[in-house]
Amino acid sequence: MFAERLKQARKSKRYSQAEISQLLGVTQQAVGKWETGRSTPDPQTIARLAEILGTTADVLLGLQQDAENSPVVGRNAFSRYTQCEIPVIGTVRAGYGALAFEEDYGKEYASVKDPSNYFYLVVKGDSMEPRISDGDLALVHRQNTLDNGDLGVLVYGLDGEGTLKKYIQRGNAVVLQPFNPNYEELVIKGEELDHLYIAGKVVETKAKW
Repeated sequence: MFAERLKQARKSKRYSQAEISQLLGVTQQAVGKWETGRSTPDPQTIARLAEILGTTADVLLGLQQDAENSPVVGRNAFSRYTQCEIPVIGTVRAGYGALAFEEDYGKEYASVKDPSNYFYLVVKGDSMEPRISDGDLALVHRQNTLDNGDLGVLVYGLDGEGTLKKYIQRGNAVVLQPFNPNYEELVIKGEELDHLYIAGKVVETKAKW
């Protein structure tokens, strides 16, 4: 069934429904309907889905058993895309209901398909040690939703500064979890959630330059 094959292909490449929707320019609800069998995308969209998921349209449609000879275009295959200049910023802030990207540190190259939807953030502090260090570069995909367990750039407070943390949904609360055990996790719930902004999802990091 197309719906099951699509869902399996997406999960095998570790994409969220939100990421697929942004890459295709459709709503997340549309992707959800495809994966539950409530609707089916047009042939052109199926072809684009196959490219994004590193498979073929025939595999998604059940006309071919596997895609072993197909090019891989998943999370670890940015190298297929052309090297593009991505802006490097130092700070993400929230104010007046919008996000502001401040401190221009120039540009850094990355291999991505849609460069306008990415930015590099200079990591500040040691709350994500030992995996991510102060001064490292985090490549961030601009999006306003995260899946449970994603590493994201989040801004908490009306005029707070962005922070890089693991995003965890715990009941009706959201937990921003550092990697460094010397730092406490931040639990946000109730009306406090109205002041939590998601700037994007971290897709890879680079050691300090």
